[in-house]
Amino acid sequence: MSGLTTLAFLAVIAAGVSSSETPDCSYMSLLNHLNLIQTDNSLSVMRPVKNWTTTTPVYLDMVVFGILEVDEKSQTVTTHIQTQMKWRNEFLTWNSSNFCGINMLTVPRKMIWVPDVAIEEDASDTGSVKNSPLVTLSPGGWVTANGRQRLTTICQFNLFLFPFDTQLCNITFSSLSYKEKSMTLGTINSDKILSLVSEKLMITKGEWQLLNISINYYSFEKNYEPESKLLYTIVIMRKPMLYVINLIIPLFYFLILDLASFFIRGEKLSFKVTVLLSISVLLLILQDMLPSTEDTLPLIASYCVSVFTLVGLSILETMLVDFLLALDGYCGKNAQNDVNTQEVEIQVEGNSHIDPSAERDQVSPVMKPSECELLMLILEEVKLARQETGRHIKDDRKPGRFSRLAKIIDYLYFVFYTLAVVIYLAHINAVWLERYLADGKE
Repeated sequence: MSGLTTLAFLAVIAAGVSSSETPDCSYMSLLNHLNLIQTDNSLSVMRPVKNWTTTTPVYLDMVVFGILEVDEKSQTVTTHIQTQMKWRNEFLTWNSSNFCGINMLTVPRKMIWVPDVAIEEDASDTGSVKNSPLVTLSPGGWVTANGRQRLTTICQFNLFLFPFDTQLCNITFSSLSYKEKSMTLGTINSDKILSLVSEKLMITKGEWQLLNISINYYSFEKNYEPESKLLYTIVIMRKPMLYVINLIIPLFYFLILDLASFFIRGEKLSFKVTVLLSISVLLLILQDMLPSTEDTLPLIASYCVSVFTLVGLSILETMLVDFLLALDGYCGKNAQNDVNTQEVEIQVEGNSHIDPSAERDQVSPVMKPSECELLMLILEEVKLARQETGRHIKDDRKPGRFSRLAKIIDYLYFVFYTLAVVIYLAHINAVWLERYLADGKE
């Protein structure tokens, strides 16, 4: 009987103990346990470590959702990104079994300490940042904060291979206040995973294609104290098809038209000037695209200037040929007029003299017949001499001499022009391809 009494007593005690240790399943009790209901804001102003010498690691992952705009003039890139930041708060830990298995708690962002991480290349306005108003807590004290941003960053472009260029734009995260001994930056996932996720989730790319995202961690000495920095390098490649159709092919086509104009039988100058004006329009379009730089001239700019120069020289050569042809026509016309004038004068002089055989009876008794015949012979000699002089003048001003010179110049310039075009196009294609392959290997 005593044994049964003892067992009953122990059962009552066990029931009381179990009822007193019943877990609390409300979020309110968890907030009370974490001291987040009190008005004290110490958790939001101090770095969450129990020993001040402890370093707080902050892990930050970035995913690119879209490439919105690339402005070559202002050297900026606008992207749509999402960031996830994670760090440990040593004061916000609990045992989930004591709170009915609660393993996640969301609290307002302003209630706890958040790392002051900023982007060094940021050139966007504050209205483009949309941080989540809530942060997520886990039992181990890990805090997760998410945010989205329409980010405009400064990026130094290398436009030498435009439009076949590949750009590397950096996004550097760093703390505004904490040094490396207080806070370090890192990532949760690797760069390969983040690149794959960005490619899968990317909504818009525009004329650019995301190739890769690489991550580097490094320390930067500032005021004799190292600072932790997290560097994301975004590699993007331009889609060149539109520029090939709108710029490169038309310029090549105009160059071919200028070469074909050498076979035109007629007015060529107006045609070549029209081609030159069309190239000028393309140069104005290119000027609106590319920034003015003194370091390296893009290959497409060299290509445009070279085509413009070749067509300009071709116009000068056409003007020279037209001048020689006009000079030849002018000289030939003057020579013909001189010869005709001399023939008319000789004819008039010949007709003005009286035939001695017909007018022999009218000869003055003072002049003998032999003297008249002598005068007629002298007149015949003078006429022959003047005709011979006219032939010499005609030979000296013979039309066609400048015309032949113009044809020779035109032929030689066409050969030189064709060789120059072929050599230049081969050279610029080789340089373009070599640099493009070199950038691809890098």
